[in-house]
Amino acid sequence: MASADLLLHPVRLRVVQALLGDRAMTTGDLHAELPDVPAATLYRHVGLLADAGVLEVVAQRRVRGSTERTYRLVVEAASVGLDEAAGMTPEEHRRAFGTFVAALLADFDRWVDGAGDEGLRPAEDGVGYRQVALWLTDAELTALVADLREVLRARTAAGPGEGRRRRLVSTVLLPGD
Repeated sequence: MASADLLLHPVRLRVVQALLGDRAMTTGDLHAELPDVPAATLYRHVGLLADAGVLEVVAQRRVRGSTERTYRLVVEAASVGLDEAAGMTPEEHRRAFGTFVAALLADFDRWVDGAGDEGLRPAEDGVGYRQVALWLTDAELTALVADLREVLRARTAAGPGEGRRRRLVSTVLLPGD
């Protein structure tokens, strides 16, 4: 497991998110997807993630005298462990959640900004955001989380393919009181 400090840096979080969905990308591919991040900054953060085992090199080739590496996310390493999360201070949790929400807002902004001449099409693009309140015992919440994990695990196993579009699913569970 990677540490919260490593993963919750805004640029590194965006790199991790870009590689979600079993994608393999070079730093050039990543830079094309994250054009607002200076190339030198991106290379530095990709290197940190690779050194920590969050990214793995799945291919490399010689390009104009240098080595171009293709990276894939090591999903198991790209999360903060339960023990570390339990040991975080309230301020560290606020910072971590703020980084998560900022990344989510940036993803939403990229969708809005990329709408083009036809305008926003949330139904066609599968975009939605809503909040519901559930009255659950601790055991029922545990069962809900297990159900959600299973549903998502079955879908993430599908991988890229014809007619498939990469979609981001973000979850937040909070007590409602």
